[in-house]
Formats: sequence, C-alpha cells, structure tokens
Amino acid sequence: MSRYLGLGPKRSSHTAPSASDILQDTQNFSLVLGGPLFQLLRRTHMADDAMELIRQRVIVITLVAWLPLLVLAALEGHLLNRSVAVPFLLDLEVHIRFLVAVPILIIAELVVHRRLRPITRAFIDRGIIPEGSVMRFDEAIRAAFRLRNSVVAELLLVALVYGVGILIVWRQYTALQTTATWYAVPTSGGLKLSLAGFWYGYVSVPIFQFLLVRWYFRLFIWSRFLWQVSRIDLNLVPTHPDRVGGLGFLANTVYAFTALLVAHGAMLAAQFAGRIFFAGAALTEFKVETGAMVCFLLFLVFGPFLVFAPQLARAKRMGLSEYGALAERYVREFDAKWLRGGGPAGEALVGSADIQSLADLANSFDVVRTMRIAPITRDAIVRLAAAVLVPIVPLALTMMSLEELLKRLFGLVF
Repeated sequence: MSRYLGLGPKRSSHTAPSASDILQDTQNFSLVLGGPLFQLLRRTHMADDAMELIRQRVIVITLVAWLPLLVLAALEGHLLNRSVAVPFLLDLEVHIRFLVAVPILIIAELVVHRRLRPITRAFIDRGIIPEGSVMRFDEAIRAAFRLRNSVVAELLLVALVYGVGILIVWRQYTALQTTATWYAVPTSGGLKLSLAGFWYGYVSVPIFQFLLVRWYFRLFIWSRFLWQVSRIDLNLVPTHPDRVGGLGFLANTVYAFTALLVAHGAMLAAQFAGRIFFAGAALTEFKVETGAMVCFLLFLVFGPFLVFAPQLARAKRMGLSEYGALAERYVREFDAKWLRGGGPAGEALVGSADIQSLADLANSFDVVRTMRIAPITRDAIVRLAAAVLVPIVPLALTMMSLEELLKRLFGLVF
C-alpha cells in the first residue's frame, strides 16, 4: 500500500508491470489518499490508509482556523462591540466558512475516496479496456498517483494561496475595504489588521483557500486521468442499454462530488449573508453570481466526461451504419418471407420467432439511435445544481416569512 501513498519505494518506469501490479493499481485508485499533507496527517494520527478518523481532522482543522479568532476578538473587545460595523459574533461569513464549509470540504475527501475507488476496476471488469491496452491504462493510473503525491505540486498550491489568494484576492477583493470590522480598520494606506485579523488573514483564510484549491487540483488529476483513458481505443458497445456504450457507470461518479458542491453553496451563502446584513443588499441581486457559480461547478464536475465524446460519437456512427445494414437485410428477408410468399408452406405466423426478432432488432437500433455522446444524465445535473442552491435557500427568509417560504417550497414539490 505504501507505494500508492507516495511513502515507499516506487516501481521503476522501465519495468513492465505484472498482472498483480495492475490489479493492485486498479484496486487502490484514490484522488485523496496521498501527498505531503496526507502523510503529515497520518504521522499525527489524524488519518489512516482508509481516510478514516474524519472526526479528528474536522475538529482539529476547524478549531485551528476558528477558535483563535474567537479568543483574539474577545481579547480585543470585538465580539459584539458596536464600535465596529461588523463584530465577530455577527460575522456570518466567517462562521459559515470555518464551521460549515471547512468541515464539509474535509468530509468530502472520505466521500470521494470511497465512491471513486471502484471506478478503475470497473473499466477492466466491464471489458472497456482492451487486453492490449491494459498497460496503457495502468500507466494512466500511476500518472495520477505521481501527480497526487507530488511534493512540488502541494508547495505550488501553498505559494498560490499566499501569493495570489491572500495578497491579491483576499486583501484587494474579499476583505471589506470601507468598513471597520473585528479584523481590520481601513486607513489611507490600506487595511490595518488587528491581532485577530493577522490570524484570520495569514492562518485561517490560507487554510480554507488551500483546502479549496487542493480540491481543484484533485479535479484536475481526475480530468487528466479520464483524458488519458479516452486516448485508448475503448471497447464501446453501441447497443449497450445505458446508451453510452457501456460507460454508464461513470455517470454515477458525479454524486461523489455532492459534498464539495454543498461546500461551495455554503461559501456563496456566506458571502451573500454578509452583504445582505451589513451592506443592505437583497437576495435577488445575486441571481447572476448564483447562476455563474452553478454553471462553473457543473462544468467542473461534468466537463471531464466530454473527453469521451469523440469515441462515443464514432461508436454511434458505426453502430447506426452496422445495425442499419443488419436491419435492412433482416426486414427485406422478413418482407419476402411473410408478405411475398417466400416462406415455407404451412408455417404459422402466430408464435413465429421472426416477429419477436424483428421487435428486438428495432429496440437495438433505437438504443443506438438514442446514444448520448457523454455519460451525463439530466437527473445528475438537477441534483448537483440543487446541492449548490440548498445552502442559499435559508437566505430567502430575509425576504419573506418562514411560513411563506415553506408554502412556496411545498408548492414547487407538490
């Protein structure tokens, strides 16, 4: 197991993998089970090889990010001090970000690990990967392992967080620039951070941003892996009842990212809440931002499947051609036999297998005709979009009463 975590000796790239190596690679695939931070968590007994101990990670990381802010804000008298426009205890954005979004981002690791782990094995067991391409498939898995375990990659993520996320994005665009808050006071030279503000800006926010960008990095690894698999000449069956040539099992993998999308919805709700309660904004002003975020997240999750579109489109064209030719031959023989008197004398039409075969052929041709060019379903799109929007729904109470909100929701459902 250690070589999959980046902890032990690695197989030489010049050595051909054995059948047992390939089997282990397909059984140990994981987007989250590896990397320097994961190794640190293992050494501090906050993670194990199965991504368990989730409670310890949630408690420790959440408290490191949030508890010092509470203590420092209290020492500075900014918990509920009305001398600042945004006291700490009323800053919903901070509490939702660190007490809701951060735990969900951590829990999402366990969900993704469990849901995606069987996927690589499914490619082999379902015969999607031709025997002659198994080694290429294994190399795609090992390439994902190397990128996931990369020390350089995580160091670059840290540099990105502090170089861009804090110095540019947070200080210039996210932090309130015109209002005195529990963490900073605006001056002519820029924001003057309080003690709590220093911890917030250089510890808490970086922890949050690192967890977030590391998820984007994992989605990149996932996308790259699927792209490499799509370069293999896959065994796709046009008449497969899943209507994506046998790749239908991939459609369910998107649900593994539901928690990640809920976390994004919570972050969006946190930003909206701050602007509603402290800047006098209305929820209806955020339609464009909400729609853009939903589209962005859906593209992040479903976009990687589009790499299979060329092969699926080609399989559909070939299936229409081949099954069209077969149908043409069959229906002509059926016509000649039953309508032109070409069949044996005395053969009964009732009970003949020819009728059922004609129906079966028509069903097969219809499956090919309705093939999709990506393993994406409308149900999955709706559910994941809802996952983003659910955390925002409570903000509707700023515009209407709870009773009216429930009536509208029940009206939509029933």
